[in-house]
Amino acid sequence: MDGHTVADRVAKLTGQEVGRATPKGGSHAWTVFRVELADGTPLFVKALPDGPEGDGFTGLFQSEAHGLDWLGQPTASLVPDVVAVDSHTLVLSWVDERPATPRAAEVLGRRLAETHTAGADSFGARNDGFIGPLPLENTPATEWPRFYAERRLAPYLRRAADRGVLTPADTRTVEKVIDSVEDLAGPPEPPARIHGDLWGGNVLWRDNDAVLIDPAAHGGHRETDLAMLALFGIPHLDRLRDSYNEVAPLAEGWRQRVALHQLHPLLVHVCLFGAAYRTTTMDAARAALRG
Repeated sequence: MDGHTVADRVAKLTGQEVGRATPKGGSHAWTVFRVELADGTPLFVKALPDGPEGDGFTGLFQSEAHGLDWLGQPTASLVPDVVAVDSHTLVLSWVDERPATPRAAEVLGRRLAETHTAGADSFGARNDGFIGPLPLENTPATEWPRFYAERRLAPYLRRAADRGVLTPADTRTVEKVIDSVEDLAGPPEPPARIHGDLWGGNVLWRDNDAVLIDPAAHGGHRETDLAMLALFGIPHLDRLRDSYNEVAPLAEGWRQRVALHQLHPLLVHVCLFGAAYRTTTMDAARAALRG
Protein backbone atom coordinates (compact mmCIF):
# COMPACT_ATOMS: atom_id res chain seq x y z
CA MET A 1 0.00 0.00 0.00
CA ASP A 2 1.63 3.27 -1.13
CA GLY A 3 1.04 6.86 -0.13
CA HIS A 4 -0.26 7.97 -3.52
CA THR A 5 -3.04 5.38 -3.46
CA VAL A 6 -4.06 6.37 0.06
CA ALA A 7 -3.93 10.09 -0.77
CA ASP A 8 -6.27 9.48 -3.71
CA ARG A 9 -8.66 7.48 -1.52
CA VAL A 10 -8.78 10.18 1.16
CA ALA A 11 -9.34 12.91 -1.41
CA LYS A 12 -12.30 11.01 -2.86
CA LEU A 13 -13.78 10.19 0.54
CA THR A 14 -13.44 13.67 2.03
CA GLY A 15 -13.82 15.80 -1.09
CA GLN A 16 -10.73 17.73 -0.02
CA GLU A 17 -7.31 18.18 -1.59
CA VAL A 18 -4.62 16.07 -0.01
CA GLY A 19 -1.04 17.18 0.41
CA ARG A 20 0.80 13.99 1.32
CA ALA A 21 0.37 10.60 2.95
CA THR A 22 3.19 9.22 5.10
CA PRO A 23 3.18 5.52 6.13
CA LYS A 24 3.49 4.92 9.88
CA GLY A 25 3.62 1.15 10.01
CA GLY A 26 1.10 -1.62 9.82
CA SER A 27 -0.75 -4.30 11.73
CA HIS A 28 -2.28 -7.51 10.40
CA ALA A 29 -3.46 -6.77 6.83
CA TRP A 30 -3.71 -2.98 7.05
CA THR A 31 -1.26 -0.08 6.92
CA VAL A 32 -1.57 3.18 8.85
CA PHE A 33 -0.75 6.63 7.50
CA ARG A 34 -0.54 10.22 8.59
CA VAL A 35 -2.28 12.18 5.86
CA GLU A 36 -2.08 15.95 5.60
CA LEU A 37 -4.75 17.86 3.76
CA ALA A 38 -3.70 20.75 1.57
CA ASP A 39 -4.64 23.17 4.36
CA GLY A 40 -2.29 21.36 6.77
CA THR A 41 -4.95 19.44 8.71
CA PRO A 42 -3.49 16.07 9.80
CA LEU A 43 -5.56 12.89 9.62
CA PHE A 44 -5.01 9.31 10.74
CA VAL A 45 -5.78 6.70 8.08
CA LYS A 46 -5.99 2.90 8.16
CA ALA A 47 -5.94 1.33 4.71
CA LEU A 48 -6.49 -2.20 3.44
CA PRO A 49 -4.96 -3.25 0.13
CA ASP A 50 -7.12 -3.72 -2.93
CA GLY A 51 -7.78 -7.27 -4.05
CA PRO A 52 -8.39 -10.50 -2.13
CA GLU A 53 -6.11 -9.63 0.80
CA GLY A 54 -8.15 -6.55 1.64
CA ASP A 55 -11.50 -7.92 0.53
CA GLY A 56 -11.27 -10.59 3.22
CA PHE A 57 -11.98 -7.96 5.89
CA THR A 58 -15.28 -6.68 4.54
CA GLY A 59 -17.05 -4.64 7.17
CA LEU A 60 -14.09 -4.26 9.52
CA PHE A 61 -13.61 -0.51 9.13
CA GLN A 62 -17.34 0.21 9.11
CA SER A 63 -17.63 -1.77 12.35
CA GLU A 64 -14.77 0.17 13.88
CA ALA A 65 -16.27 3.50 12.83
CA HIS A 66 -19.65 2.55 14.27
CA GLY A 67 -17.99 1.50 17.52
CA LEU A 68 -16.15 4.81 17.83
CA ASP A 69 -19.33 6.78 17.19
CA TRP A 70 -21.25 4.70 19.76
CA LEU A 71 -18.56 5.01 22.43
CA GLY A 72 -18.36 8.74 21.80
CA GLN A 73 -22.06 9.41 22.33
CA PRO A 74 -21.78 9.80 26.14
CA THR A 75 -18.37 11.51 26.03
CA ALA A 76 -17.27 12.75 22.61
CA SER A 77 -13.72 13.56 23.71
CA LEU A 78 -13.06 9.90 24.59
CA VAL A 79 -12.61 8.90 20.93
CA PRO A 80 -11.26 10.48 17.73
CA ASP A 81 -13.69 11.88 15.19
CA VAL A 82 -14.63 9.59 12.31
CA VAL A 83 -13.99 11.72 9.23
CA ALA A 84 -14.81 9.15 6.55
CA VAL A 85 -14.98 5.41 6.04
CA ASP A 86 -15.46 2.79 3.36
CA SER A 87 -14.68 -0.91 3.09
CA HIS A 88 -10.94 -0.36 2.57
CA THR A 89 -10.21 2.98 4.25
CA LEU A 90 -10.86 4.52 7.66
CA VAL A 91 -10.12 8.23 8.16
CA LEU A 92 -9.96 9.64 11.70
CA SER A 93 -8.92 12.91 13.27
CA TRP A 94 -5.24 12.94 14.20
CA VAL A 95 -4.25 12.64 17.88
CA ASP A 96 -1.02 14.30 19.02
CA GLU A 97 0.27 11.88 21.63
CA ARG A 98 1.94 12.91 24.88
CA PRO A 99 3.46 10.94 27.78
CA ALA A 100 0.92 9.53 30.19
CA THR A 101 0.40 11.50 33.40
CA PRO A 102 -1.51 10.74 36.62
CA ARG A 103 -3.89 13.60 35.81
CA ALA A 104 -4.68 12.17 32.38
CA ALA A 105 -5.24 8.72 33.90
CA GLU A 106 -7.72 10.16 36.40
CA VAL A 107 -9.67 11.87 33.64
CA LEU A 108 -9.69 8.67 31.57
CA GLY A 109 -10.98 6.68 34.55
CA ARG A 110 -13.92 9.04 35.03
CA ARG A 111 -14.77 9.18 31.33
CA LEU A 112 -14.56 5.40 31.01
CA ALA A 113 -16.97 5.05 33.93
CA GLU A 114 -19.37 7.53 32.34
CA THR A 115 -19.22 5.62 29.06
CA HIS A 116 -19.80 2.26 30.71
CA THR A 117 -22.77 3.52 32.71
CA ALA A 118 -24.37 4.96 29.55
CA GLY A 119 -25.26 1.33 28.98
CA ALA A 120 -26.36 -0.77 26.03
CA ASP A 121 -29.62 -2.33 24.89
CA SER A 122 -28.32 -5.83 25.59
CA PHE A 123 -25.15 -7.84 25.91
CA GLY A 124 -23.75 -8.00 22.39
CA ALA A 125 -24.73 -5.71 19.54
CA ARG A 126 -27.00 -5.46 16.51
CA ASN A 127 -24.22 -6.57 14.19
CA ASP A 128 -21.24 -8.87 14.48
CA GLY A 129 -17.87 -7.17 14.62
CA PHE A 130 -14.15 -7.83 14.83
CA ILE A 131 -11.48 -8.04 17.50
CA GLY A 132 -8.27 -7.23 15.67
CA PRO A 133 -8.63 -9.16 12.40
CA LEU A 134 -10.77 -11.94 13.90
CA PRO A 135 -14.57 -12.10 13.65
CA LEU A 136 -16.49 -11.32 16.83
CA GLU A 137 -20.01 -12.69 17.25
CA ASN A 138 -22.34 -10.18 18.90
CA THR A 139 -25.71 -11.97 18.84
CA PRO A 140 -27.61 -10.18 21.65
CA ALA A 141 -28.23 -11.87 24.98
CA THR A 142 -29.98 -10.87 28.19
CA GLU A 143 -27.51 -12.47 30.63
CA TRP A 144 -23.76 -11.83 30.62
CA PRO A 145 -22.36 -15.18 31.88
CA ARG A 146 -23.72 -17.27 29.00
CA PHE A 147 -23.00 -14.50 26.51
CA TYR A 148 -19.38 -14.49 27.65
CA ALA A 149 -19.13 -18.27 27.62
CA GLU A 150 -20.79 -18.80 24.24
CA ARG A 151 -19.75 -15.69 22.27
CA ARG A 152 -16.35 -14.90 23.75
CA LEU A 153 -14.70 -18.00 25.21
CA ALA A 154 -16.01 -21.01 23.25
CA PRO A 155 -15.34 -19.74 19.67
CA TYR A 156 -11.71 -18.84 20.34
CA LEU A 157 -11.10 -21.96 22.39
CA ARG A 158 -12.25 -24.00 19.37
CA ARG A 159 -10.05 -21.98 17.04
CA ALA A 160 -7.00 -22.34 19.32
CA ALA A 161 -7.60 -26.08 19.76
CA ASP A 162 -8.02 -26.57 16.01
CA ARG A 163 -4.65 -24.87 15.48
CA GLY A 164 -3.08 -27.37 17.87
CA VAL A 165 -1.78 -24.63 20.16
CA LEU A 166 -3.73 -25.85 23.19
CA THR A 167 -3.49 -29.45 24.32
CA PRO A 168 -6.57 -31.58 25.10
CA ALA A 169 -5.86 -31.02 28.80
CA ASP A 170 -5.69 -27.26 28.22
CA THR A 171 -8.98 -27.39 26.39
CA ARG A 172 -10.66 -29.26 29.24
CA THR A 173 -9.46 -26.63 31.72
CA VAL A 174 -10.97 -23.78 29.71
CA GLU A 175 -14.15 -25.81 29.23
CA LYS A 176 -14.42 -25.99 33.03
CA VAL A 177 -14.40 -22.19 33.08
CA ILE A 178 -17.12 -22.13 30.42
CA ASP A 179 -19.23 -24.65 32.35
CA SER A 180 -18.78 -22.73 35.64
CA VAL A 181 -19.13 -19.20 34.34
CA GLU A 182 -22.41 -18.46 36.15
CA ASP A 183 -20.73 -19.24 39.47
CA LEU A 184 -17.62 -17.22 38.61
CA ALA A 185 -19.26 -14.11 37.15
CA GLY A 186 -20.09 -12.28 40.38
CA PRO A 187 -23.18 -10.14 40.98
CA PRO A 188 -25.41 -9.51 37.96
CA GLU A 189 -24.72 -6.24 36.15
CA PRO A 190 -26.64 -4.42 33.42
CA PRO A 191 -25.05 -4.25 29.95
CA ALA A 192 -22.24 -1.67 29.89
CA ARG A 193 -21.10 0.28 26.85
CA ILE A 194 -17.59 -1.17 26.59
CA HIS A 195 -14.62 -0.75 24.27
CA GLY A 196 -14.02 -4.49 24.16
CA ASP A 197 -10.32 -4.48 23.19
CA LEU A 198 -8.91 -2.03 25.70
CA TRP A 199 -5.23 -2.90 25.99
CA GLY A 200 -2.70 -0.13 26.56
CA GLY A 201 -1.83 0.20 22.88
CA ASN A 202 -5.37 1.35 22.17
CA VAL A 203 -5.04 4.28 24.58
CA LEU A 204 -3.53 7.44 23.10
CA TRP A 205 -2.48 9.86 25.83
CA ARG A 206 -2.84 13.61 25.48
CA ASP A 207 -1.79 16.42 27.83
CA ASN A 208 -4.79 16.17 30.16
CA ASP A 209 -6.76 13.12 29.02
CA ALA A 210 -6.67 10.16 26.63
CA VAL A 211 -8.37 8.94 23.47
CA LEU A 212 -9.41 5.35 22.79
CA ILE A 213 -8.97 3.71 19.37
CA ASP A 214 -9.49 0.32 17.66
CA PRO A 215 -12.63 -0.74 19.55
CA ALA A 216 -14.47 -4.03 19.49
CA ALA A 217 -17.39 -2.15 21.00
CA HIS A 218 -20.49 -3.93 22.30
CA GLY A 219 -22.73 -4.27 25.30
CA GLY A 220 -20.61 -6.17 27.79
CA HIS A 221 -19.40 -6.34 31.38
CA ARG A 222 -17.58 -3.22 32.53
CA GLU A 223 -14.96 -5.26 34.39
CA THR A 224 -13.81 -6.56 31.00
CA ASP A 225 -12.31 -3.22 29.93
CA LEU A 226 -10.56 -2.71 33.26
CA ALA A 227 -9.19 -6.25 33.29
CA MET A 228 -7.74 -5.82 29.83
CA LEU A 229 -6.07 -2.55 30.81
CA ALA A 230 -4.30 -4.55 33.51
CA LEU A 231 -3.39 -7.46 31.22
CA PHE A 232 -0.52 -5.91 29.29
CA GLY A 233 0.06 -2.93 31.55
CA ILE A 234 -0.80 0.76 31.34
CA PRO A 235 0.72 3.74 33.16
CA HIS A 236 -0.99 4.95 36.33
CA LEU A 237 -3.55 2.14 36.36
CA ASP A 238 -4.24 2.57 40.08
CA ARG A 239 -5.05 6.26 39.61
CA LEU A 240 -7.29 5.41 36.67
CA ARG A 241 -9.13 2.73 38.64
CA ASP A 242 -9.53 4.94 41.71
CA SER A 243 -11.14 7.73 39.69
CA TYR A 244 -13.34 5.14 37.94
CA ASN A 245 -14.56 3.91 41.31
CA GLU A 246 -15.47 7.43 42.36
CA VAL A 247 -18.00 7.55 39.51
CA ALA A 248 -19.08 3.89 39.28
CA PRO A 249 -17.82 1.70 42.14
CA LEU A 250 -16.91 -1.82 41.09
CA ALA A 251 -18.79 -4.72 42.67
CA GLU A 252 -17.30 -6.57 45.61
CA GLY A 253 -14.86 -9.29 44.59
CA TRP A 254 -13.82 -7.69 41.29
CA ARG A 255 -10.16 -8.51 41.90
CA GLN A 256 -10.95 -12.24 41.97
CA ARG A 257 -12.68 -11.92 38.58
CA VAL A 258 -9.85 -10.21 36.69
CA ALA A 259 -8.48 -13.49 35.32
CA LEU A 260 -11.94 -14.51 34.10
CA HIS A 261 -12.25 -11.32 32.06
CA GLN A 262 -8.68 -11.64 30.76
CA LEU A 263 -9.26 -15.14 29.44
CA HIS A 264 -11.05 -13.98 26.29
CA PRO A 265 -8.33 -11.58 25.04
CA LEU A 266 -5.70 -14.17 25.89
CA LEU A 267 -7.50 -16.80 23.81
CA VAL A 268 -7.64 -14.26 20.98
CA HIS A 269 -3.87 -13.81 21.28
CA VAL A 270 -3.36 -17.57 21.18
CA CYS A 271 -5.39 -17.68 17.97
CA LEU A 272 -3.41 -14.83 16.42
CA PHE A 273 0.11 -15.43 17.70
CA GLY A 274 0.29 -19.04 18.75
CA ALA A 275 2.09 -20.81 21.56
CA ALA A 276 3.80 -17.70 22.95
CA TYR A 277 0.54 -16.96 24.84
CA ARG A 278 -0.34 -20.52 25.87
CA THR A 279 1.17 -20.43 29.38
CA THR A 280 -0.35 -17.05 30.27
CA THR A 281 -3.72 -18.20 28.95
CA MET A 282 -3.71 -21.37 31.01
CA ASP A 283 -2.57 -19.48 34.11
CA ALA A 284 -5.57 -17.19 33.65
CA ALA A 285 -7.95 -20.13 33.21
CA ARG A 286 -6.74 -21.78 36.41
CA ALA A 287 -6.89 -18.45 38.30
CA ALA A 288 -10.45 -17.89 37.04
CA LEU A 289 -11.50 -21.27 38.41
CA ARG A 290 -9.99 -20.44 41.80
CA GLY A 291 -12.08 -17.28 41.81
